[in-house]
Parts: sequence; C-alpha cells; structure tokens
Amino acid sequence: MNVIPLLEQLSDGDFRSGQALGRELGISRAAIWKHIEQLRELGVSIQAVTGKGYRIPGGLVLLSRARITAALDAGIRDRIAAAFDLHFSVGSTNTEALAKAASGSDLYLVMTEHQSSGRGRRGRSWISPFGRNLYMSLLWSFQGGVSTLEGLSLVCALAVRRALAREAYHGIEVKWPNDVLFQRRKLAGILLEVSGDISGPCKVVIGIGLNTEMPAQAGSRIDQPYSDLRAMAGRPIDRNRLAAAVISELVAAISVFESHGFAPFKAEWVEADSYLGEPVEVHSGQTVLKGVYTGVDETGRLLLQTAEGARLVAGGEVMPSLRLTKGRD
Repeated sequence: MNVIPLLEQLSDGDFRSGQALGRELGISRAAIWKHIEQLRELGVSIQAVTGKGYRIPGGLVLLSRARITAALDAGIRDRIAAAFDLHFSVGSTNTEALAKAASGSDLYLVMTEHQSSGRGRRGRSWISPFGRNLYMSLLWSFQGGVSTLEGLSLVCALAVRRALAREAYHGIEVKWPNDVLFQRRKLAGILLEVSGDISGPCKVVIGIGLNTEMPAQAGSRIDQPYSDLRAMAGRPIDRNRLAAAVISELVAAISVFESHGFAPFKAEWVEADSYLGEPVEVHSGQTVLKGVYTGVDETGRLLLQTAEGARLVAGGEVMPSLRLTKGRD
C-alpha cells in the first residue's frame, strides 16, 4: 500500500476531508482510513476532526535527495552523490549499510524517514518516528585497519556538533565516547559497527540518529533524558539543510582523522566535554570503574583518576556518580 500520495496531500498541515482525499487520490474513503492508520503506525501524528477531516499538525516537509545533495559542500558532493540512497522506511540504516559493505561497496550513504528496528549502542533501540528526525548511516573504508580507529567515535560526535553550530544551534556538548547533548539531555547518538581485521583494510558503518522534533508519544518510549532541536531552539528546522551540514562535516572530519588520527580533535573535545572534571562511573559490561573524569588522551581514551591511581579506559559508558562524591567528603 503506497501511502506517499496521501502523505503529500496532508503535508501542508491543512485539514482534508476523507471524501476530498479519496477523490484526489482515486481511492475509497475506507482505503483512506487504512492509509491513515498505516501512517500512524509509522509514528506520523495525524489529527482527525469530525466535519473537517484529517491533518498533520504543523505540516511535514519530507527529506529530498536532490535538496540534500545540492546543499552538500562542493568537494563532498562530488564524492558522495553517486553513493547516496534515501528511503521511506527501512529496518535500520546501519543494517542497510552493512549489507552494502558485505556486497563489496567501500563508500555508501543511506538515510531514511523511518526505522522500524533502529539500533543504538549497547543493544538499545533507537526510537525512529517517521519524518521528524534524522536517521543516517555512512559506510567508509579505512586502509589502516581496526587498530587505527581509536577516537573515531569521538570525532563523529564532534562532526555532528560542528554541523549544529553551522546551523546556529549553540550550547551543544559531548559525552564520551560519542553522545551529543543539550543541557545533559541526549540530542544525538552514534553507533559504529566495524568489519575487517586488526592490521588490514576494514570497513566502518557510522550510524547517526539526531532528534530534530521528537513527537511526545514516541518520546515517551525513550528510557533516558533526551532533547530535540525544536524544543531547544523553538524554531522550525530545515531537515534537508541540516542533513547536508551533518554529512558535509562528517566526511570532512573523517578525512582529517584518516590522515592524523584523533590528536587534532583533542582540544575541541575537551572544550565541549560535558562531564570533564566530575566524578563519574564508567560501565563496561559487568565492570564499573569509579573516579574523576580528567579528559581524554591523544587517541581518545578516557582518563579516569581513581582511588587506586590514574586509569585509561578504551570503552564503556560514562554516568554521573553521586556516590563517589560522598565518599570523597
């Protein structure tokens, strides 16, 4: 069932009666109702009022491959345009990109309006309602091997922050290893999935989810504090232009990382780091390390000052630690 024509009819935010929609699209009112229910299942907020019909409150501007491509930085447009797919709905953009990697592709960008099985870090789901946020994955091939990728997740978070600053969204912070925050609420998350060997060529899929205007109903399913750009800035979001900014900054940052590693990004990370100098817990599997977070090293590993001395941490999740603060009084 193709719901795109109905979505286009409702995208301006005005009411349309079921009869008028059916006449315009050449289908029955019963079919219109089924289309409406399918759109709601995707997370589209549709208001129904007796005597007026249906509408999408506030309207909806769909992503456009042509508009995104045209807004990319020129040098990046030449590199990315031929390897860029935009979908209506997929299970997961990372899954799509991993399939391209398995089939032999070295470069691929995929975006979608909706994910039915979006994935976050540590086995979490990524809530992905239709048409309100950004969901993308970039496949990139590295010649140096898996061992050269330390710090890449931090660089990707900084690329998102740069893109937001470019679009006049300020006050954005980062949390090790790759979260993007506003007022310590999650604004964007990044999932890296790697295939290859330690010393030889490898392929990395970089998945990015960025909350632009999370509907309340979808947001109620998120299990941590979150924010979105609309709530943060109180102004309309041009998702096409924002997507182009994220892609452009991401490709530019990865290109620098390929040649120089994380070191050129270290000062920028420290400047934007939300938890620098604070007591934290670092959770990695069943292991919990407690200490004061003192920054990152030249490869992006976390520096933790514990009761037993300084520790370097390569992976895990940072969480605030009130218990440690009390223990130090």
